Parts: sequence; structure tokens; C-alpha cells
Amino acid sequence: MSEYKLGLVESRFADIIWNNEPISSSELAKLALNELEWKKSTTYTVLKRLCDRGIFINDSGTVKALISKNDFYALQSEEIINDSFSGSLPAFVAAFSSRKKLSDEEINQLQDMINKMRG
Repeated sequence: MSEYKLGLVESRFADIIWNNEPISSSELAKLALNELEWKKSTTYTVLKRLCDRGIFINDSGTVKALISKNDFYALQSEEIINDSFSGSLPAFVAAFSSRKKLSDEEINQLQDMINKMRG
């Protein structure tokens, strides 16, 4: 499994950390209990897994991100495009837009991004 892919529940847990960091591991366990209905042991198991993947660090009971939420999801998107579309962003956009009509606002946003990249 890629280090930049999270399941739905892992994503919800990661969001708890990103939204509250730095956070003590005991406070994280309380939030996971309230938001995910996890036992403390489940919280620590998943936290260790995400720390082992280099996303977070638990330093003396304080949990912090090693990579920002935006950077993480950018890397995850790159992996999806690389794995599923041979690295071709145009192929990804074509596949995406063939199933979902882009709004004028979305098209304008994409065009603005392209214009900024051109410089």
C-alpha cells in the first residue's frame, strides 16, 4: 500500500490530527472516541501506522504532522494520476469530465490555473 493513500476512516482520523495539531496523544484518543467511536487501543494502533508511514510523528506524547494536509493530498493526487493515467494530467481531466460536466466556474478556474502556469 502506498504511503500516500488513506482509507476513509484513516482520512477522518488524519483530519482530526491536522485540525488539532500539535495535540497530546491522550487528547487525540478522546477526540477519536467522540468522533470515530474508537477505543484508545485502536487510536494508538492507527496512529502508529500513520507515523510509520511518515505522515505524523508522536514525540513524547505530542502528535504533529510531518507533512501538511495540502501537501499530503497533492502527493496522493499525483500518485493517482501516475498510477491510473500514466502520469497524464490531461488524460485524468478528460476521464473526469467525461462523467461529470464541468461548470463554467470550474472551467474558468482551470483556465486561470493554466494561465498562471504559463506565466
